[in-house]
Amino acid sequence: MGGLRCCLLLALALLGPHAAAAAAARKCVLQGLWRNELGSNMTLSALDTAGTFSGSYHTAVAATNKQILVSPLQGSQQHPNAKGQPTFGFTVQWQFADSTTAFVGQCFVDRRGKETLETMWLLREEVPSRRDAWKATR
Repeated sequence: MGGLRCCLLLALALLGPHAAAAAAARKCVLQGLWRNELGSNMTLSALDTAGTFSGSYHTAVAATNKQILVSPLQGSQQHPNAKGQPTFGFTVQWQFADSTTAFVGQCFVDRRGKETLETMWLLREEVPSRRDAWKATR
């Protein structure tokens, strides 16, 4: 029994660094379909040689009575670093509202290979005058 336990521990020890190295070698790829916890989704094209991409965003959350429409987006990704967890930014031109949202974030890959986007955003609404500019950004 002691010999079997020793071999099992040795096998786990040998697999441990290899698994960690494999996880570190994974690169975050922005291309594809992404969904957030609120039910919004976006589809991103492949990066071009300059690191830019396009796509569409369908929000599940909006402060409007209008019908929510799929909206175009344009963005760029910082060149991936050695860790493969690049930063990126994109803007969405809402097709159902007089506003634009800018997103910035970073793509992370966990040990199991799951990719997650962590983002922050600013939304700018059109206002009738410069006096109202103070309330136009969320």
